Amino acid sequence: MAQALRKAALLAALVAGLAGAAQAQDYVRADCRGQVTPAALRFDTPEHVRWYKRFWTGDCDHLPFCLPGSPNWNDIVDKLVKRGGPTETAVLLPKACRLGQLIGLEWSRDKKVRRIDTADLHAFKGVLEKSGDALRGVEQVEASARTKLAR
Repeated sequence: MAQALRKAALLAALVAGLAGAAQAQDYVRADCRGQVTPAALRFDTPEHVRWYKRFWTGDCDHLPFCLPGSPNWNDIVDKLVKRGGPTETAVLLPKACRLGQLIGLEWSRDKKVRRIDTADLHAFKGVLEKSGDALRGVEQVEASARTKLAR
């Protein structure tokens, strides 16, 4: 009986993950939608989907212990693109969008399994804000995030 319940819960999480992947484009900023890869979205639970949405939008959607608003990745990308200027947008925008997917998918996982936590988000944001060059800041954060994911 317990094994059947675990299988049912796993199936429900899988279905929710697929549904979340299909809808993920809705809350990713419009100019990032072509840069992120919906096929790469794999969610562990329905709550994972909701936290991922929070990462991009700042909307808590009744999540426990959630602080709504900023920072959120859509706003961070906006600031990066403005700082990089028109000459860097073609390179900076896709990197920033894909970085959001990389970081957001991991940060939004359950605390017991994630390898990027809220303290990391604050550190990443600090690097992005302090970097004199927006593109270089994104590359530094990406290298740091990939190191954490390799653990």
